[in-house]
Amino acid sequence: MPDKIPDCLKPFDKVSILAGSRIFQSGDVCHQFVYLLEGSIRVDLISLSGKEVMLYRFGSGETCILTTSCLLSGEAYTAEAIAEQDIRAVVVSLVQFQKLLNESQDFRQLVFTSFAQRLTLMIAKIEEIAFMALDCRLARVLVDMAGAGNSFSVTHGEIAAVIGTAREVVSRKLGLWENNGWILRGRGVIEIVRRTEIEALARSADPGTID
Repeated sequence: MPDKIPDCLKPFDKVSILAGSRIFQSGDVCHQFVYLLEGSIRVDLISLSGKEVMLYRFGSGETCILTTSCLLSGEAYTAEAIAEQDIRAVVVSLVQFQKLLNESQDFRQLVFTSFAQRLTLMIAKIEEIAFMALDCRLARVLVDMAGAGNSFSVTHGEIAAVIGTAREVVSRKLGLWENNGWILRGRGVIEIVRRTEIEALARSADPGTID
C-alpha cells in the first residue's frame, strides 16, 4: 500500500527507526520536523527523581506537538520520545521547515491543524489526570491495553506513567482488584477476569475509590 504523504512533503527524505530507539530527550536541540508514516512514538515527561508521565503518543499521519513548538520557539526539548514500534517518517530540516512555513499554504495548514489537534488532546490528558479519580483512569487504561482480549503484557511502571501516578500506587490498587477477583497478575502480565466491572468503572465519570 503506497504511503499517504501530503503533496507538500513528497520531495523530502524518509527515514526508518527501530522500535525502542530514543527520538529525542530533554535538553536536545530540535533541528527537524517529523511527519510519521508508520509506527508510533511515545512522549514522556520525566522528573528529576526519575518519575515518568506519558504526555501523548502519535502515529501514522500525525506530527509531534513538542517538536513543532520547539521549531517555532527555538527552545530545546523538555521531554523525551521513544519509538514504541518500528517507524517510518518524512523529515524536514529546520531551514526547510521555515521556508515551507513562509511559502506553502498547504504546509502551514498541515502544521497548525496537527498542532491544534494535539494540543486539544494534551488538554484532555491534563483534565483527566487533574479531575478524574484514579480508579477510573486505571480501569480505562486496562480496558484500552486489553483491546478485544483479556490478557496483555505491561509493567506497573508503564501503567503509572500513562495515568500520571506512582508505580507503588498502581501496584497497591491492582493488588486490591486482584483480591476482589477482578484481575489476575503474572510477571509482566495482567489478565482481566471480571471485565464487566472494569468496563463499568472505566465509563464512570467520578467513581470514587473501589476497594
